[in-house]
Amino acid sequence: MESSDSVRVAVNIRPLITTELLNGCTDCITVVPGEPQVQIGTHSFTYDYVYGGEGTPSSSIYDDCAAPLVDALFDGYNATVLAYGQTGSGKTYTMGTDYNGEEGNGGIIPKVMETIFTRVEEMKNSTEFLIRVSFIEIFKEEVFDLLDTKPTALGRRQIQIRETGSGGITLSGVTETQVWTKEEMASNLARGSLSRATGSTNMNSQSSRSHAIFTISMEQKKIASCLSGVNNDISDDILCAKLHLVDLAGSERAKRTGANGLQLKEGININKGLLALGNVISALGDEKKRKEGGHVPYRDSKLTRLLQRLSASTKG
Repeated sequence: MESSDSVRVAVNIRPLITTELLNGCTDCITVVPGEPQVQIGTHSFTYDYVYGGEGTPSSSIYDDCAAPLVDALFDGYNATVLAYGQTGSGKTYTMGTDYNGEEGNGGIIPKVMETIFTRVEEMKNSTEFLIRVSFIEIFKEEVFDLLDTKPTALGRRQIQIRETGSGGITLSGVTETQVWTKEEMASNLARGSLSRATGSTNMNSQSSRSHAIFTISMEQKKIASCLSGVNNDISDDILCAKLHLVDLAGSERAKRTGANGLQLKEGININKGLLALGNVISALGDEKKRKEGGHVPYRDSKLTRLLQRLSASTKG
């Protein structure tokens, strides 16, 4: 797998919302015609894809960015989609983390679910599937299971991040629910989203106060009767892969959000995790340091510690 295929970056420019228009706000980003490049003042930034504004329509995000990763899932590769941006920039809407079952929701996760079960139906005569989902959040630097139906007397049970003997990362006691249909998967997504920490700020009336990771785990096994002319031992092989769909909390400035007290502390933890994430991405993106075995600061936050778990054998 070529390194150039491993990580791709897209920017989605959302339209101005009503409150911004009422306040007289105007667009500050210009899209370079025919190029995946944007200009802010005198500065230019180039990405793999640019959506919104005068760029490619936002409806193409799934086809360009997520559909190839669903293909990779069926081929046995882990994959990760990260939505990153300022609070109120539309990450949850774009990801579809708040999906409520309505067909009009064009988020990435609803389309992922639709594609997965369409392909499972097409392959059901040749392949057996075992599909499970988990849903966690990182809130104030603690990991919580959004699918846990049995909270303790002290509140929600914290999930511990543990390191295996081989150096891998596991989540001790996280709920993994088996699903058979798109509707069952959507039900788990909706149930977990209702448990996610949110709050109202001056910049976002329903601000996500946590980083959320919805994980789809897939196991595939060829049906023995379909392996004509092939050694029957192959029928015991199981292909395993995971697709991680990450809706990060938005970066924010306390002066603009009007946060104080506990909400201010939440914002500090959000920014701390995002800063650590930026440092990890910078370290991974520095080809010279990577070749020299340079240090990647995964341990600086719970978010990056989990990123280390997601990054093994991953397309993103």
